[in-house]
Amino acid sequence: MKNRDNKKLTARILHYTGRQKSGIFCSFFLAAVYVVLTLLLNVYVGRFIDSLGTFETGKIVLPLAATAVAAVASAFCQWGMGHLNNRIACRILRDLREDAFQKLEKLPFSYLDSTPTGDTVSRLLSDADSFSDGLLMGFTQLFTSVLTVFGTVLFMLSLNWKVALAVVFLTPVSVFVSRFIANKTFAFFKKHAEIRAELTAYTEETVMGRNVVRAFGREEHCSEIFGEKNELLRKTAGKAVFLSSLTNPVTRFLNALVYAVVAFIGAWLCIGDGMTVGMLTAFLSYANQYTKPFNEISGVIAELQNAYACAVRIFSFLDEKEEDPESEHPKLLSAKGNVGAEHVYFSYDPSKKLIEDFNLKVHSGQRIAIVGPTGCGKTTLINLLMRFYDPVSGKMTLEGEDLRNYRRRDLRRSYGMVLQDNWIGKMSVLDNIRRGRPNATREEVVEASKNAHAHGFISRLPQGYDTVLKEGGEGLSAGQKQLICIAAVMLCKPPMLILDEATASIDTRTELKIRDAFSRLMEGRTSFIVAHRLSTITDADRILVMKNGRIVESGQHEELLEKGGFYSELFKAQFS
Repeated sequence: MKNRDNKKLTARILHYTGRQKSGIFCSFFLAAVYVVLTLLLNVYVGRFIDSLGTFETGKIVLPLAATAVAAVASAFCQWGMGHLNNRIACRILRDLREDAFQKLEKLPFSYLDSTPTGDTVSRLLSDADSFSDGLLMGFTQLFTSVLTVFGTVLFMLSLNWKVALAVVFLTPVSVFVSRFIANKTFAFFKKHAEIRAELTAYTEETVMGRNVVRAFGREEHCSEIFGEKNELLRKTAGKAVFLSSLTNPVTRFLNALVYAVVAFIGAWLCIGDGMTVGMLTAFLSYANQYTKPFNEISGVIAELQNAYACAVRIFSFLDEKEEDPESEHPKLLSAKGNVGAEHVYFSYDPSKKLIEDFNLKVHSGQRIAIVGPTGCGKTTLINLLMRFYDPVSGKMTLEGEDLRNYRRRDLRRSYGMVLQDNWIGKMSVLDNIRRGRPNATREEVVEASKNAHAHGFISRLPQGYDTVLKEGGEGLSAGQKQLICIAAVMLCKPPMLILDEATASIDTRTELKIRDAFSRLMEGRTSFIVAHRLSTITDADRILVMKNGRIVESGQHEELLEKGGFYSELFKAQFS
């Protein structure tokens, strides 16, 4: 990691920790008190040992009482510090996830369409958890360890500066070893986080498409791919853990060397009356306390490197470009349904042309059918109408005004959409239907369901409209899910409608009834109907025939058949 990037990342982490200033201050205060008490504890133990040789009760009781008080107080400080650090880490994790989720809602559709869902989920959940764990360990051990090192040096210097200097001179070796290994492990932990995200994405993709996997007998193939990714994750994790685990045994060896040097010099001084046995005991405890933080720091380093690697992925997600900003002075939207397109050029990939010089004029209340072969731009036109994407050049208009002059929220509320792929949330049927109108009454929901011919199967559910559906509507047929979405649109009664293969999963008998309900709903409303089954759009006021991103024909059904053009070919191909 480059030095500048490292500083920038640290600054952003400090920005989140800075929101918990009071808690961090209290935690640092308790850590300082805890370190001082544990250091004083060694002094009191040493004095207690020296007092045993006097056989005087008065001289023995005082250091013994001081030792007990210091031990209890240090234990209380350690508990308080751990409790505070847990709260701080959880709050930072909460803030980070909230910011990441808010960012998710501001990202353009181009990012969501091009990024695997599992990768995004991994950043918001797994990476955030790993970052929080590393942060918690840093708060709990790193600051305490640093204070312990400086505190023990001061206490050792006050007892015997010669022995203290011998300890200090051997320390840099341990520090250099830890730093060298830390620099090497970061790259492996970063790679580990990336591969874990890939594995999460592939697992989610396979689970969501389990019916397709089994239908085509691809279980073994999917297992092989999963095994390859899982093995790569194991190897990367093994390298990272192996390198980071080297730090601990190396530092332990150096620390044991320090302890032996202190014991040897201290014993020599005791023989020459330069040090008492109690003082030597205290010194050995200090030497152990002095070297112990380096062992802890070596363990913290591995966690911090993993946390930093995860933080890089989280903050890179937070740095993704958001949707183009809204107009500073948005126009008030009173949609009547006059829609247009003026010299629109658009493509998802700049190297692949899609829509070129597209022009369109739709009057209020018209029923517009959009037909054409797969990939001609039908769904892309819907994306432009809803402003899921903006044109590269040209403009889409509503009531003669560029869509970019309206707020996206106002624009999208003006449309009711029924798609071929429907989303059902983990909530009751009642709440699923009224998600577009949360304040709708139960009677209005039932009425909309009857119009959508969904009331019958809903009534047969275990708790009727109060039945809580599983995520994605699992347990319902594709047609039933589509009927619930149609009922939701009928409840909202928006000024404009978009029906993208809205009855594709419904039986013919029910479809005829719903088409009749849609006809009543579309009266006086501008409606865009995307259809592959041309029999469903014969009564449209106008049919747009698209090919290669252009409107090649436009007119009513009979008129287009008489022309004998592309539409006529499509129609004859379906009914030959």
